[in-house]
This record gives sequence, structure tokens and C-alpha cells, in this order.
Amino acid sequence: MTNSSQTRVWLITGSSTGFGRALAEAVLEHGNTVVLTARNLQQVEDLTAKFPGRALAVRLDVTKSEEVREAVSQAIAIFGRIDVLVNNAGYGTIGAIEEISNEDIRRQFETNVFGALDLTRAVLPYFRHQRSGHILNLSSVGGFVSFPGSGIYCSTKFALEGISEALAKEVAPLGIKVTIVEPGAFRTDFAGRSLVVSETQIEDYEPVVGGMRQWLRDTDGKQPGDPKKAALAIIQAVESDHPPLRLALGVDAVNGIDAKLKSVKAELDAWRQVAVDTAFEGAVVSAIGG
Repeated sequence: MTNSSQTRVWLITGSSTGFGRALAEAVLEHGNTVVLTARNLQQVEDLTAKFPGRALAVRLDVTKSEEVREAVSQAIAIFGRIDVLVNNAGYGTIGAIEEISNEDIRRQFETNVFGALDLTRAVLPYFRHQRSGHILNLSSVGGFVSFPGSGIYCSTKFALEGISEALAKEVAPLGIKVTIVEPGAFRTDFAGRSLVVSETQIEDYEPVVGGMRQWLRDTDGKQPGDPKKAALAIIQAVESDHPPLRLALGVDAVNGIDAKLKSVKAELDAWRQVAVDTAFEGAVVSAIGG
């Protein structure tokens, strides 16, 4: 049985800034307990001081497996359980596919995909034992719709969504829930301090990729989304008896996803006959996976 909404223990990665910070504050103000994780613990000291006994700060770089295991162990040792895992730590890399270095691509995947996967796998044994738990994976509208100039970033979020979809089906019989959070443009430091811009810039790509870089610069600090309101929406999803697999946040995210769904449906319908005609004559077709 899941704890009441007033006694859940949340573990939130990347708690020092942006969505992680806003969510940690909202969850604590909501009466819950939070394991705050950050690479720099000084950035969350104010929360541990303000909410003594309900806010635990743990140093965590999600790309370091030993720190992942230690963070989960500390949470269990001190609070006895974890009810909600929020894989929030991450950042964006901007540049055309050809422009971004192998090193930057690998670093992007190490944080956004492998870090979240490592933490999820570390928490799952406890969730299975409890027969309860909720995993929230912070994706993006870019995890559903890919944009020029952000293909590497979007690919990490597409990967996270693929993992989440399969995981949700695997753990549902065990009482564990999974939600993919897909924000649009929110007023965090994603487009500022956290953003990595490729050093290589190829002139042929400038007409399309240059527009994305300029848009990010122009909108930084002016994004329409309010992280505090997003945090409340996430809490509402966790407290729901039937939380969504996907939680889009922001009008821009909803519109972008809606447009993609319509486009995919139109293309699928246009090429439907070509697709279905590829089966062996008389073959019996069943749903993938049975």
C-alpha cells in the first residue's frame, strides 16, 4: 500500500536548480519528505535548514554509479523507504548532428539516459519489495517531437521515453507506476547556464540550426512556463489514483505533441496499404509481444 500524500518520501535528482529545485520546494511545502540530491550541496542547504527532519541532502553525480548506490542507500537507511523517484538531472546540447563531437554526444547520453537508468535500476528492488512506488522521468516535448539543432538532446529523451514505456508495462503488475513528464519551454536555466552549444558550426546548417540557437538566446528568461506551477501539476499526477504515462506541461508542449500525432496519423494512413502488403501470403499477424 502506498503511503498517504502527507508521508511520501521523494528522491529528486538535480535538486539545486530548475525543475528539480521547484519540485523539491513544492513537495516539502506539501508536507512530504525529500532526499535532495545535487553535485553541490551548498545549493540546497537552505532547504535542509528550513525543513529539518524532512529534507536530506545527498551529494550525487548521476554519472557515477557508486554515488547513485550511496544516495539510495542513505535514503533507505534514514527514512526506511522511497516512494517517488524523480529522474530530473540533465541538460541540453545544441548543434546539428554533424556538428556535435563524439565526446559531447557521449556525455549527453551518460547524464540524460544512463544516469536515469542507473538510478531507476538501483531503486527498483525496493519498489518491488514494497509493491509500490512511482518513477517520474523528466523528458521534454523534445522527447516526442525532435527539432533541428537539438537532435542529440532529443535522442536522449526519446531513449528515456522508450525505456519508460517498457518499464511501465513491466512493473504495473507489481504496483509500481511510471510517468514521463514532457515540459515545453519553462523559465529555468536550461537555455542559459546549463546549455552546451557545439563549438563546430557548419555554414550549410546555419539556416535551420542558427534559428534554434537564436530562439534559445532570445527566449532565455522569458519562457512562458512557470516551474512552480509545473511542480504542482507533477504532485497532482503522483497523488492521482490513475496517473498518466505521459504528462505534457505547457501549451507549447501540448500543441507540439498534438501536431506530431496528427502528422504521424496522416502519413501512416497514406502509406497504410504499402505497409500491410509486405506480409507473406496467408500469414497470420498477431500483436507484437503477444
